[in-house]
Amino acid sequence: MEYRRMGRTGLELSILSFGSWVTFHKQIEDGTADELMGIAYDNGINFFDNAEVYALGESEKMMGRVLKQKKWDRTSYTLSSKAFFGWRGKANKPNQSGLSRKHLTEACHEALQRLQTDYLDLYFCHRPDKKTPIEEVVLTMNTLIQQGKILYWGTSEWSGVEIMEAHRVAKDYRIIGPSVEQPQYNLFERNKIENEYLEVYKNVGLGTTIWSPLAAGLLTGKYNDGIPVGSRFAIEGFDWLKDRWMAEDRINRVKKLGLLSKELGVSLASLSIAWCVKNENVTTAILGATKKAQLLDNLDALKALPLLTDERMQQIDEIVGTKPRLPEF
Repeated sequence: MEYRRMGRTGLELSILSFGSWVTFHKQIEDGTADELMGIAYDNGINFFDNAEVYALGESEKMMGRVLKQKKWDRTSYTLSSKAFFGWRGKANKPNQSGLSRKHLTEACHEALQRLQTDYLDLYFCHRPDKKTPIEEVVLTMNTLIQQGKILYWGTSEWSGVEIMEAHRVAKDYRIIGPSVEQPQYNLFERNKIENEYLEVYKNVGLGTTIWSPLAAGLLTGKYNDGIPVGSRFAIEGFDWLKDRWMAEDRINRVKKLGLLSKELGVSLASLSIAWCVKNENVTTAILGATKKAQLLDNLDALKALPLLTDERMQQIDEIVGTKPRLPEF
């Protein structure tokens, strides 16, 4: 396993990590979660990602039960949660979502209880909150750091402008700004990492814990001939995910990528994940496997990474045609 420092912090994260979105409670139960987290940890993964909204809090409870049973040295892994959406779904009342000081603080306490831990290594603002002053958000996160409840704070799906504004506030108050962002990044979703955040990397530094490196499974090739029973796109309530990714043009490009992966002697999934972490601005790519074989295949991205020469990277760009066009100066 390779480890990278998270932005300009001293924290080192494994370039592959393990997350629970969709999978925990919705697709797998405690026994499978225990097995998969064990495989991840034994292979050097040291970052486990979660959020209050995942399975309406049940995901964090499941991960908490697994971690309690594992009894791993707490200093050997990093743990995250994210707050914004609340965990009550449609039953949310005022102040039970968003980034107010009240919700961020209470959501942090609830996450600590569900995960059965004394502190979070990373705590993310899961989305920007247009209704809460950025000063309130930055000051609240700094207070949680001072209280020892979180060690680093970050953002998820914030714009580059919003991240820089948070840093401006932090500088004005001489307090700690966000050090990490969790954006979507894969062969079909590239603009934030490869374009929008360029000035952020340069000016203040930014770690990235990217999600959906396989485009919700599309880049495994399993949807090339339809939607398999039990797959992510088949889950009730996730039609929006299916509608977003299932397009004939994308399927055709995935098939061409599949031919390249066969030529290289690796799976399409491991090739796609390796492509993500080839980018040095990616600190870690979050994996979301539901089966042992799936996770082991994803971990083979470490073997696929050295195969991605400049020539192969150019070949991939020609297949997918998604490289952002950067502004000319």
